[in-house]
Amino acid sequence: MTTLIVADLLREKEGDLQLTLLGGGSKGLRREITVSEINRPGLALSGYTDYFPSERVQIIGLGEHTYLSTFTSAERKEALTKVLSYSKKLPCVVLTRGIKPQKEVIQVADALKVPLFRSGLITAHLIGELTVYLEEKLAPTTTIHGVLMNVYGLGVLLVGDSGIGKSECALELLKRGHMLVADDVVEVKQRLGGVLYGTGAELIRHHMELRGVGIIDVQKIFGVGSVLDRTRIELVIRLEEWKQTVEYDRVGLSERTTSVLGVRVPEIVMPVRPGRNLAVLVEVATLNERLKFRGEFTAKEFNKKLISLMAKRSAKTKKGKKES
Repeated sequence: MTTLIVADLLREKEGDLQLTLLGGGSKGLRREITVSEINRPGLALSGYTDYFPSERVQIIGLGEHTYLSTFTSAERKEALTKVLSYSKKLPCVVLTRGIKPQKEVIQVADALKVPLFRSGLITAHLIGELTVYLEEKLAPTTTIHGVLMNVYGLGVLLVGDSGIGKSECALELLKRGHMLVADDVVEVKQRLGGVLYGTGAELIRHHMELRGVGIIDVQKIFGVGSVLDRTRIELVIRLEEWKQTVEYDRVGLSERTTSVLGVRVPEIVMPVRPGRNLAVLVEVATLNERLKFRGEFTAKEFNKKLISLMAKRSAKTKKGKKES
């Protein structure tokens, strides 16, 4: 499971989220944030904790602050202690709108070593910005050996054995006006809704390794319009050596998929042999996949026409036999 600590949040988003550390101490900054969801603990502060998602970052907005103001000092301390000590998983608390907290809030945060922040942003804005950040940081990730291209607006991941020709195919696609996202090492993240995004490793981003040539800077050679920082992965094309004993799909009726981080992605197995223009085949496969996204499945439509034609001919033959 991907995690980050509260100190990372403070270091990376202190300026964007206008964060100021008010309490909890340096030890509390080592607490882990494990989920991207946010919680407002108003119900828990009222005493109902049967369902309290303590593993989430807790946001105290104007509503919760005003509610705490109706308590006596002892009641406020008791309610806050119950909530903030509910679970050791509780990562931190953020006050919004630049609210000046009651002294008991800081006292309890210090006593339990729960990081307490104040943000100058309004509650809705903070929750939106923080959720986007946490979703990005905590998204399930994996690394795939392959080449990721953006072809006709579709993210195409080329995979296959080392030396099969992935980079050479990508190079030809670049010459034909398509964009490189990553070569050799593709970092894949799964976002909400089962959407996969791929990017290149920071050190080698926008570079390509070509056997016999070496490392090239794609952006400098082909221009800024030839590269893309990231793209959605919508099609996987697996390159493999042509084998005479293997019967490859020639009609396209079967819909093959592969699993990436538990998400099913359309996959095409493309045999490689001398004389085949892989770049053109990848372009055509991509355009055909775009048609499928629009609900136009050429192979199935052709199959329906073929079955209809065969049925008509069969009926005509039977009718001719009856007349004779």
